[in-house]
Amino acid sequence: MKKYATEVKWGVIFTVSALLWMVVEKTLGWHDTHIDKHAIYTNFFAVIAIALFVFALIEKRNKDLGGKMTWVQGFVSGIIISVVVAILAPLSQYITHEFITPDYFQNAITNAVENAGMTQENAETFFNFKSYVIQAAFGALGMGIVTSAIVALFVRKK
Repeated sequence: MKKYATEVKWGVIFTVSALLWMVVEKTLGWHDTHIDKHAIYTNFFAVIAIALFVFALIEKRNKDLGGKMTWVQGFVSGIIISVVVAILAPLSQYITHEFITPDYFQNAITNAVENAGMTQENAETFFNFKSYVIQAAFGALGMGIVTSAIVALFVRKK
């Protein structure tokens, strides 16, 4: 397990950062007053996510791999971080929707029905805890794999 300590550490840091981002979103009204802008503004977290992967892979290279890292090593390290984030997704979603923004789903459903033309049934099917846990876990894996592949190109070192 010590072999993957850096990846676990950065998976936890990523998850905590995502939770802090949820606090920022809630504070800025993107979960209630300005929920109609949420789908756009939430994407700004991508900058933070990419930066975290860069820092993680640089640390992996310098601390664990003696300053050298192949693309494959970086890519695998990034995938492991993504798996950690995916495993933590249910807990992260629970904290988000139970403590940070408990009214988010109702606000999102109302907005989707009133402003996006969704039916009540479709909105309720999409905006709920189970759906968001699935989206968070698979999103972490999918985006993590893509991000890992790209970031590993830039942090590799012979």
